[in-house]
Amino acid sequence: MSKLDKLRRQKIQEDGIWSSVSDLMSGLMIVFLFISVAFMSRVVDESISIKKQQNTIQQVVKTYEDTKGNIYDDLYDEFKDDLKRWNMQIDKDSTVRFSEPDVFFEKGEAEIKSQFKEILDSFFPRYIKVIYENNKENVKEVRIEGHTSSEWKENTNKKESYFGNMELSQDRTRNVLKYIMNMDELQQYEDWLIDNITSNGMSYSKRLYDENNNEDKKSSRRVEFRVITNADETINEIVDEYNK
Repeated sequence: MSKLDKLRRQKIQEDGIWSSVSDLMSGLMIVFLFISVAFMSRVVDESISIKKQQNTIQQVVKTYEDTKGNIYDDLYDEFKDDLKRWNMQIDKDSTVRFSEPDVFFEKGEAEIKSQFKEILDSFFPRYIKVIYENNKENVKEVRIEGHTSSEWKENTNKKESYFGNMELSQDRTRNVLKYIMNMDELQQYEDWLIDNITSNGMSYSKRLYDENNNEDKKSSRRVEFRVITNADETINEIVDEYNK
Protein backbone atom coordinates (compact mmCIF):
# COMPACT_ATOMS: atom_id res chain seq x y z
CA MET A 1 0.00 0.00 0.00
CA SER A 2 1.36 3.33 -0.99
CA LYS A 3 2.01 6.08 1.56
CA LEU A 4 -0.79 8.12 -0.03
CA ASP A 5 -3.27 5.30 0.46
CA LYS A 6 -2.23 4.97 4.11
CA LEU A 7 -2.79 8.69 4.67
CA ARG A 8 -6.21 8.48 3.05
CA ARG A 9 -7.21 5.50 5.21
CA GLN A 10 -5.95 7.24 8.36
CA LYS A 11 -7.94 10.36 7.49
CA ILE A 12 -11.10 8.29 6.91
CA GLN A 13 -10.64 6.59 10.29
CA GLU A 14 -10.09 9.94 12.02
CA ASP A 15 -13.15 11.38 10.29
CA GLY A 16 -15.20 8.39 11.52
CA ILE A 17 -13.97 8.83 15.06
CA TRP A 18 -14.81 12.55 15.10
CA SER A 19 -18.15 11.80 13.51
CA SER A 20 -18.92 9.31 16.29
CA VAL A 21 -17.82 11.81 18.92
CA SER A 22 -19.96 14.47 17.31
CA ASP A 23 -22.96 12.14 17.23
CA LEU A 24 -22.35 11.27 20.89
CA MET A 25 -22.15 14.93 21.89
CA SER A 26 -25.31 15.69 19.94
CA GLY A 27 -27.06 12.83 21.72
CA LEU A 28 -25.86 14.08 25.11
CA MET A 29 -27.04 17.59 24.30
CA ILE A 30 -30.49 16.23 23.45
CA VAL A 31 -30.54 14.26 26.72
CA PHE A 32 -29.52 17.34 28.70
CA LEU A 33 -32.14 19.36 26.83
CA PHE A 34 -34.87 16.89 27.82
CA ILE A 35 -33.63 16.92 31.43
CA SER A 36 -33.70 20.72 31.46
CA VAL A 37 -37.19 20.83 29.99
CA ALA A 38 -38.41 18.23 32.50
CA PHE A 39 -36.81 20.14 35.38
CA MET A 40 -38.31 23.45 34.28
CA SER A 41 -41.69 21.79 33.86
CA ARG A 42 -41.45 20.40 37.38
CA VAL A 43 -40.51 23.81 38.76
CA VAL A 44 -43.49 25.38 37.00
CA ASP A 45 -45.83 22.61 38.27
CA GLU A 46 -44.56 23.04 41.84
CA SER A 47 -45.00 26.79 41.58
CA ILE A 48 -48.58 26.32 40.39
CA SER A 49 -49.19 23.77 43.16
CA ILE A 50 -47.88 26.16 45.83
CA LYS A 51 -50.07 28.95 44.48
CA LYS A 52 -53.06 26.60 44.49
CA GLN A 53 -52.33 25.61 48.09
CA GLN A 54 -52.11 29.26 49.10
CA ASN A 55 -55.44 30.01 47.43
CA THR A 56 -57.02 26.99 49.14
CA ILE A 57 -55.77 28.10 52.57
CA GLN A 58 -57.07 31.62 51.95
CA GLN A 59 -60.48 30.23 50.99
CA VAL A 60 -60.56 28.03 54.09
CA VAL A 61 -59.66 30.88 56.42
CA LYS A 62 -62.12 33.28 54.79
CA THR A 63 -64.95 30.72 54.94
CA TYR A 64 -64.34 30.06 58.63
CA GLU A 65 -63.92 33.71 59.59
CA ASP A 66 -66.94 34.89 57.61
CA THR A 67 -69.23 32.26 59.13
CA LYS A 68 -68.08 32.79 62.71
CA GLY A 69 -67.97 36.56 62.27
CA ASN A 70 -71.54 36.77 61.03
CA ILE A 71 -72.87 34.73 63.95
CA TYR A 72 -70.85 36.77 66.46
CA ASP A 73 -72.15 40.06 65.03
CA ASP A 74 -75.75 38.87 65.18
CA LEU A 75 -75.41 37.60 68.76
CA TYR A 76 -73.65 40.74 69.95
CA ASP A 77 -76.30 43.00 68.42
CA GLU A 78 -79.00 40.98 70.17
CA PHE A 79 -77.42 40.73 73.63
CA LYS A 80 -75.09 43.71 74.01
CA ASP A 81 -77.40 45.32 76.58
CA ASP A 82 -77.60 42.13 78.67
CA LEU A 83 -73.90 41.27 78.97
CA LYS A 84 -73.21 43.07 82.22
CA ARG A 85 -76.39 42.19 84.13
CA TRP A 86 -76.07 38.49 83.26
CA ASN A 87 -72.28 38.41 83.58
CA MET A 88 -72.26 36.99 80.07
CA GLN A 89 -69.50 37.01 77.47
CA ILE A 90 -69.64 36.45 73.72
CA ASP A 91 -66.36 35.28 72.24
CA LYS A 92 -65.29 36.01 68.68
CA ASP A 93 -65.87 32.35 67.84
CA SER A 94 -69.56 33.00 68.79
CA THR A 95 -69.40 31.06 72.08
CA VAL A 96 -71.75 32.51 74.72
CA ARG A 97 -70.41 32.06 78.25
CA PHE A 98 -72.22 32.53 81.56
CA SER A 99 -69.68 32.98 84.34
CA GLU A 100 -71.58 33.39 87.60
CA PRO A 101 -71.62 29.87 89.10
CA ASP A 102 -73.56 30.86 92.24
CA VAL A 103 -76.48 31.76 89.99
CA PHE A 104 -76.64 28.44 88.12
CA PHE A 105 -76.70 25.57 90.62
CA GLU A 106 -76.12 24.87 94.27
CA LYS A 107 -72.64 23.49 94.90
CA GLY A 108 -72.53 19.82 93.98
CA GLU A 109 -76.16 19.86 92.77
CA ALA A 110 -77.65 19.54 89.28
CA GLU A 111 -81.02 21.26 89.75
CA ILE A 112 -81.22 24.64 88.01
CA LYS A 113 -81.67 27.56 90.39
CA SER A 114 -84.64 29.87 89.85
CA GLN A 115 -82.37 32.83 89.05
CA PHE A 116 -80.72 30.95 86.18
CA LYS A 117 -84.15 29.84 84.93
CA GLU A 118 -85.15 33.50 84.69
CA ILE A 119 -82.03 34.21 82.62
CA LEU A 120 -82.70 31.24 80.36
CA ASP A 121 -86.32 32.35 79.90
CA SER A 122 -85.11 35.60 78.38
CA PHE A 123 -81.89 34.43 76.79
CA PHE A 124 -82.56 31.21 74.98
CA PRO A 125 -85.63 32.04 72.85
CA ARG A 126 -83.80 35.12 71.52
CA TYR A 127 -80.58 33.13 71.11
CA ILE A 128 -82.14 30.36 69.07
CA LYS A 129 -84.09 32.87 66.98
CA VAL A 130 -80.80 34.54 65.98
CA ILE A 131 -79.19 31.18 65.22
CA TYR A 132 -82.15 29.71 63.35
CA GLU A 133 -83.49 32.67 61.40
CA ASN A 134 -80.16 34.24 60.44
CA ASN A 135 -77.63 31.41 60.38
CA LYS A 136 -79.22 27.97 60.39
CA GLU A 137 -77.77 27.09 56.97
CA ASN A 138 -74.29 27.49 58.44
CA VAL A 139 -74.92 25.71 61.75
CA LYS A 140 -74.17 22.04 62.23
CA GLU A 141 -74.71 21.84 66.00
CA VAL A 142 -75.58 23.93 69.04
CA ARG A 143 -73.77 22.60 72.09
CA ILE A 144 -74.72 23.31 75.69
CA GLU A 145 -71.51 22.74 77.65
CA GLY A 146 -71.21 22.43 81.41
CA HIS A 147 -67.76 23.05 82.91
CA THR A 148 -66.56 22.53 86.46
CA SER A 149 -63.49 23.27 88.53
CA SER A 150 -61.27 20.42 89.65
CA GLU A 151 -62.71 20.52 93.18
CA TRP A 152 -64.54 17.48 94.51
CA LYS A 153 -65.07 15.69 97.79
CA GLU A 154 -62.25 15.46 100.29
CA ASN A 155 -59.83 12.54 100.10
CA THR A 156 -60.56 11.77 96.44
CA ASN A 157 -57.88 11.28 93.83
CA LYS A 158 -57.67 13.06 90.48
CA LYS A 159 -59.51 10.36 88.54
CA GLU A 160 -62.35 10.16 91.06
CA SER A 161 -62.65 13.94 90.96
CA TYR A 162 -62.71 13.94 87.17
CA PHE A 163 -65.46 11.33 86.86
CA GLY A 164 -67.48 12.83 89.73
CA ASN A 165 -67.41 16.21 88.03
CA MET A 166 -68.15 14.57 84.68
CA GLU A 167 -71.36 13.04 86.01
CA LEU A 168 -72.33 16.31 87.68
CA SER A 169 -71.67 18.43 84.57
CA GLN A 170 -73.60 16.00 82.38
CA ASP A 171 -76.59 16.06 84.73
CA ARG A 172 -76.52 19.85 84.79
CA THR A 173 -76.40 20.36 81.03
CA ARG A 174 -79.06 17.71 80.52
CA ASN A 175 -81.34 19.60 82.94
CA VAL A 176 -80.65 22.84 81.07
CA LEU A 177 -81.52 21.13 77.80
CA LYS A 178 -84.74 19.70 79.23
CA TYR A 179 -85.73 23.08 80.59
CA ILE A 180 -85.25 25.02 77.38
CA MET A 181 -86.80 22.31 75.19
CA ASN A 182 -90.02 22.65 77.19
CA MET A 183 -90.33 26.39 76.61
CA ASP A 184 -93.55 27.23 74.79
CA GLU A 185 -91.76 29.82 72.64
CA LEU A 186 -89.50 27.12 71.18
CA GLN A 187 -92.13 24.73 69.89
CA GLN A 188 -91.76 26.15 66.39
CA TYR A 189 -88.06 25.17 66.46
CA GLU A 190 -88.60 21.78 68.07
CA ASP A 191 -87.77 19.56 65.09
CA TRP A 192 -84.66 21.55 64.24
CA LEU A 193 -83.48 21.55 67.84
CA ILE A 194 -83.94 17.80 68.16
CA ASP A 195 -81.67 17.37 65.16
CA ASN A 196 -79.08 19.97 66.11
CA ILE A 197 -78.81 20.65 69.85
CA THR A 198 -76.81 18.58 72.35
CA SER A 199 -75.84 18.76 76.01
CA ASN A 200 -72.24 18.04 76.93
CA GLY A 201 -70.73 17.62 80.36
CA MET A 202 -67.05 18.56 80.17
CA SER A 203 -66.02 17.96 83.81
CA TYR A 204 -62.89 20.05 84.40
CA SER A 205 -61.20 19.17 81.10
CA LYS A 206 -61.24 22.84 80.02
CA ARG A 207 -60.40 24.74 83.16
CA LEU A 208 -59.67 28.45 83.05
CA TYR A 209 -56.50 29.94 84.53
CA ASP A 210 -55.50 33.29 85.96
CA GLU A 211 -52.54 35.43 84.94
CA ASN A 212 -50.27 33.37 87.21
CA ASN A 213 -51.34 30.14 85.48
CA ASN A 214 -53.26 28.98 88.53
CA GLU A 215 -56.68 27.42 88.13
CA ASP A 216 -59.42 30.02 88.38
CA LYS A 217 -61.93 27.80 90.14
CA LYS A 218 -64.82 30.24 90.05
CA SER A 219 -64.45 31.07 86.35
CA SER A 220 -63.96 27.41 85.49
CA ARG A 221 -67.48 26.68 86.82
CA ARG A 222 -69.47 27.97 83.89
CA VAL A 223 -72.14 27.20 81.28
CA GLU A 224 -71.44 27.79 77.59
CA PHE A 225 -73.57 27.79 74.46
CA ARG A 226 -71.30 26.94 71.58
CA VAL A 227 -72.16 27.00 67.87
CA ILE A 228 -70.46 24.39 65.70
CA THR A 229 -70.64 25.55 62.10
CA ASN A 230 -70.60 23.51 58.94
CA ALA A 231 -67.44 25.36 57.93
CA ASP A 232 -65.62 22.03 58.29
CA GLU A 233 -67.84 20.55 55.56
CA THR A 234 -67.23 23.59 53.37
CA ILE A 235 -63.50 23.25 53.99
CA ASN A 236 -63.66 19.58 52.95
CA GLU A 237 -65.40 20.60 49.72
CA ILE A 238 -62.64 23.12 49.02
CA VAL A 239 -59.96 20.51 49.71
CA ASP A 240 -61.72 17.97 47.48
CA GLU A 241 -61.85 20.52 44.70
CA TYR A 242 -58.16 21.24 45.22
CA ASN A 243 -57.28 17.52 45.04
CA LYS A 244 -59.06 17.25 41.70
